[in-house]
Amino acid sequence: MVGKERFREINALLNQALAEKKSLVAVHRGAWGGNIIENTIPAYVIARNMGADMFECDLSSSTDGVVYAFHDGGEGRMFGETDNIKTMSSQRIEALTYKNSLGEESKRHVEHFENILAYFTHGELFNIDRAWDILPQVDEIMRRYPHAIRQAVIKTPVKDEYLEFFNSCPEKYMYMPIVYNMDEVRKVLSYPDINLVGMELIAVNPEDELFQQENVEWIQQQGLYVWVNVITLSSLDKHRLYGGLDDDTALLDNPDKSWGVLLQRGIDILQTDWPMQLSRYRDAYFGL
Repeated sequence: MVGKERFREINALLNQALAEKKSLVAVHRGAWGGNIIENTIPAYVIARNMGADMFECDLSSSTDGVVYAFHDGGEGRMFGETDNIKTMSSQRIEALTYKNSLGEESKRHVEHFENILAYFTHGELFNIDRAWDILPQVDEIMRRYPHAIRQAVIKTPVKDEYLEFFNSCPEKYMYMPIVYNMDEVRKVLSYPDINLVGMELIAVNPEDELFQQENVEWIQQQGLYVWVNVITLSSLDKHRLYGGLDDDTALLDNPDKSWGVLLQRGIDILQTDWPMQLSRYRDAYFGL
């Protein structure tokens, strides 16, 4: 079993940020709009300037093994392409030009994951998403940037192959599974050598297990942080990520009815599309 002291050393930046801020603001794909493109270094820098404590980095690999910051499935919106980026060679990917928020050419290209690791070297926290099918590639790249092990939180769904990877991987990356019920919570906890820092809770409806406060508190009592998404993916109920407590309610009605409820319930990390508004609300709520 890996020593807990090693985990504490790796997790120090995350723990310090939470001790100082009480609850962290994570930003979805960076702050983007106009000619600033999601999942690029400018989007991440701007998000931090707007008050984000952490930014999200989605990853996809080309057919020849180059890893890029891109959320696959968005090819039509971002490039006007019908093919999934994972079916493209690096040569083809690097010839693509992003469309901006008006659908015009932006002159920006898909960001290399390595460029992001080389740029953010001063303790900036970020989470890696969508990388569960390329974990060995991500591990190989991150070993070349040893500072990143203390900055990156990696998320995956709960599957045996992913849990076994983190349990046996010599580099003890901060890991946060995406869980939908208490059975998944308990399954992850059964792996002794995973550097488990928290869990992302998904609860479509207020009746769901992971929306219940006693379950949230039980997870935190295991020494774990709780991450909740307040982003609004669409108006469809299937895209409700945490019982309808979302950015739309905060911005268009009253932040006390969503962000405030979650802070009152002790949620440790909130992921948003609106970092400036949420960070200001969080700071006022805690008197920071």
